[in-house]
Amino acid sequence: MKILFVDDEKDVEALFRQKFRKEIKSGEIELAFAFSGKEALNVLGDENPPKFVYVFSDINMPGMSGLELLDQIKIRFPNIQVSMISAYGDSENYDRAMNSGAKGFFTKPVDFERLKKEIAEMVKNQ
Repeated sequence: MKILFVDDEKDVEALFRQKFRKEIKSGEIELAFAFSGKEALNVLGDENPPKFVYVFSDINMPGMSGLELLDQIKIRFPNIQVSMISAYGDSENYDRAMNSGAKGFFTKPVDFERLKKEIAEMVKNQ
């Protein structure tokens, strides 16, 4: 299962690769990273149809926000599940994300056990 992580902070790649080391090694999941909303749409658009099943995106990014990215993904790639992450657990971002079709909403620091459970459930249902 291919997962795309989108965050303007490049150091998240090393963190996520370390946290999902076992799942990557077993071939259960494949991770890709984009560092802006625009780059994420380019990555998703590289394959037709995209092989990605899940996108995990930060909300607060320069240029296209994660919420704008969510809207674009839901229009262009409606079968891809999207969860959002924010440093701020405010109800406005949560409501907008969930009303726009987000699968989940996480706050920083990421609860990796919860995220792993969500991903494991998606892998099982594939």
